[in-house]
Amino acid sequence: MNTELLEALNILEKEKEISKETLLDAIENSLLNACKNHFGKADNIRLIMDRTTCDYRLFAEKTVVEEVEDKLEEISIEDARAIDGKFELGDIVQIPIESKSFGRIATQNAKNLILQKIREEERKVVYDQYFEKEKDIVTGIVQRYIGRNVSINLGKADAMLTENEQVKGEVFKPTERVKLYVVEVKNTTKGPKILVSRTHPELVKRLFEAEVTEVKDGVVEIKSIAREAGSRTKIAVWSNDPDVDPVGACVGMNGSRVNAIVNELRGEKIDIINWSDNPAILIENALSPAKVISVMADPDDKTAGVIVPDYQLSLAIGKEGQNARLAARLTGYKIDIKSETQAIESGDLPENYLELSEGVYEEEYEEPYEEAGLEDGPEEEYGEFQPEDEEPGAGRDEYEDDGYGEEDEIIFEEAED
Repeated sequence: MNTELLEALNILEKEKEISKETLLDAIENSLLNACKNHFGKADNIRLIMDRTTCDYRLFAEKTVVEEVEDKLEEISIEDARAIDGKFELGDIVQIPIESKSFGRIATQNAKNLILQKIREEERKVVYDQYFEKEKDIVTGIVQRYIGRNVSINLGKADAMLTENEQVKGEVFKPTERVKLYVVEVKNTTKGPKILVSRTHPELVKRLFEAEVTEVKDGVVEIKSIAREAGSRTKIAVWSNDPDVDPVGACVGMNGSRVNAIVNELRGEKIDIINWSDNPAILIENALSPAKVISVMADPDDKTAGVIVPDYQLSLAIGKEGQNARLAARLTGYKIDIKSETQAIESGDLPENYLELSEGVYEEEYEEPYEEAGLEDGPEEEYGEFQPEDEEPGAGRDEYEDDGYGEEDEIIFEEAED
């Protein structure tokens, strides 16, 4: 038994995760290649190797002839009978070859062939390992900046976070741990090339799958997602179980689940809305936190007209159109947002709409209090609630003070002075 070779193969198999069979194939090829380099040809060279004990025999097959013309493939009848007297003309004689007799160059070539095979298999193992993680998230350690790109160590391989895949304003420090989305894994001669991203919308989806058990189990589905990296993300969720609230499951107790994701994204705001197969309801939810009066959606043209109260117009549109832009991406509809005044001027609402709505509000809110014996409504009983530290309109900036991304085709009509 070749114990030294067997032990070396076991160590390589454990450390490099390269199968022993592959290494034995490499050794066989290297020995045949060494014979070719040593003798000039290896057509008649045969190798027999015991895969269990790693013992091998190397010999040349020569034909018995009366007069030798090719010493590599022929042997004289006298020499053959000196080995065994039973040989006759035309028989095949197996002549043992000692690998120790190979020259320095042949030995070095055999060694290089084995090392090359080991490197190739090592790259293949790493490629297969990270190819399985394609379209998934990985955790990496920041190494250094290379120009404006960031080198990330993923364990057995390095990835490059390019400038285009970085969130504007994010700064990484060496040894810092960061979660990344694996966009693509390419197999190259220098090893696997791993493309990662911090801006991809699927990064948010994978983070929710990791953080929210219901999403991972498939009870809650993320139907659609729209993201402007570093600023705001909108996701639409749906529950396959009527007893599970999809939004509540994603938010978690006291916002623990969504806050963990927000912290990982370094403060990026996340809006979670309920998905609906009704496009009008979906668009209304997508424009949250703005209140919507009516939505007229055309599923064929993928267009929708939305009317909001005058004081909600800026909130519905968002800073530099961000809220409406994300809503359009989330729903896939081209959205035309109008205020009540604009809708009346364009004929989408009747001219006396404001008067009619006032009457409806009075009837809707006053009658219940009169029936309950509260003539002046709830203010007389409980007083008017006005938080001391909150001014009217507070909260609107929360949805409007973020950055912006590229424009989608959305129509905004400004209110006339």
